[in-house]
This record gives sequence, structure tokens and C-alpha cells, in this order.
Amino acid sequence: MWQYRYLAAQLVKRDVVGRYRGSLLGLVWSFLHPLFMLLVYLFVFGVVFRIKWGLDTDGGEKSFGVILFSGLVLHAMLAECLVRSPAIIINNTQFVKKVVFPLQVLPLMIVSTAVFHFCIGFILLFVFNTFAHFTIHATVLYAPLVVLPIVMLGLGISWFLASFGVFVRDVGQITGILATVLLFLCPIFYPLEAVPEQLRWVLYFNPLTLIVEQFRGVLIFGRSPDWIPLAIYYVVSLVVLRLGYMWFMRTRKAFADVL
Repeated sequence: MWQYRYLAAQLVKRDVVGRYRGSLLGLVWSFLHPLFMLLVYLFVFGVVFRIKWGLDTDGGEKSFGVILFSGLVLHAMLAECLVRSPAIIINNTQFVKKVVFPLQVLPLMIVSTAVFHFCIGFILLFVFNTFAHFTIHATVLYAPLVVLPIVMLGLGISWFLASFGVFVRDVGQITGILATVLLFLCPIFYPLEAVPEQLRWVLYFNPLTLIVEQFRGVLIFGRSPDWIPLAIYYVVSLVVLRLGYMWFMRTRKAFADVL
């Protein structure tokens, strides 16, 4: 994929700019949208309901809006990969018949766009975390290491879904439901400790759970990553990434016949 990095960058640029083409503020909306959502979460949960992260093991009272948003930006990144990938080949049929065009770059474009929006959300989250009078921990430097495996996992899944979406059009409907399931079966709106211990294993089947917990730990609570589970996650992500790429490259020859 490294040899197609320039093409991928141009496709990402076209995808991001094209999403806001024709709007008055243009690319500024990519900053305003997560900013508005963060303000809404801070107001509703922090001011109206006055919800606290009551099971915070660090003892301090944390803003529920900031903690909530830290999980939502990760979910939004993975959900964008799940929802958009099944239709990416169908929506770009003009590239399928071009023998020289590397179709495997299209799922990479989706994941890169999702990472771009995550980075914007992360910047806003970091700024608001600072304004909320939280200590800026040195562990925030671990954040890229914590997020990277879910990006690799998302790319591997995107290659699978992009291929399946050509042959089975219902995949796009399933992934929309799956994205919602992943949202609520993840400790985003509630702490993991609030779930009965005998049922927590269900949440750990969610690929978001471990990353959300680790991401909050390094960004908000000043905890170092739990390296052993993170290392296992890296191995699984690499396996899914490799298998997804192999599956896509093996099935791409049939795309033109189906489309």
C-alpha cells in the first residue's frame, strides 16, 4: 500500500472536501460538528442531569461530558468504517473496469477519512479536557499507540466489507445495525464497573471496549496502558488486517462480472 500513498492522500482530500462542497463554511464544518456535539453533551449531562462518573477509581469527579465524548469519537471512527465500506466499490464502479487502478486503496480512503475526523475530535477533546481543570498527564503521549490497533482493525474489516458488499447488498443494512449495537454494548455511556462482573465478558467481545478504556485511562485518568491486553489486540488487528487484504485482493477479480 505504501506505493499508493500519494493516490490515497488525494482520494482522502477529495472525500473530505467533497463532503462539504457547496456549503457556506466548507471544511470548517468538520470542526464545528464535533464541537457542537461536545457542547451538547457537556450541557445535557454535566449541567442538566449533573451526572458524575460515580465509579471513578481515581477518586476525582470528572466531567461526564468529556468522558462520554472520549468514547464517542472512537465509536464514530469505527462506525464510519463499518457503514461506508460495504458500498465503496458499488459507488465507484468507474474504477472497477480500470485494470491499472488499485481498488484496495478505496477502503483505505474511508479509514483515513475516519481517522481525520477522529483527530479533529481528539483535539477538541484535549482542549476541553484542559478547560475542565483536569491535569494534563504525560500518559497522553501513549494515545497514538492505543488508537493505532483499532485503526488497523478497521482497515482490515473495511477490506472484508468492501468485498462482501459487492456480492451481498444486504451487508450495508447489517453494518448499520451493528454500529448501533457496538455503541451500547460498550462502556461509553456508563463505566465498565457498573456492569455485573459475570456479564462483563460480553462487552469485551466488542472491539471498542478495550480501546475506549485504555484511551480514557491515558488521556483523562493519567494511567499507563495495560500492555498485555493491548499487545494481544495488536496481534489480532494485524491478523485481521492481513486476512482482510488477502480476501479483498483474491475476490476483486470478480467485481467487474458482478457489477
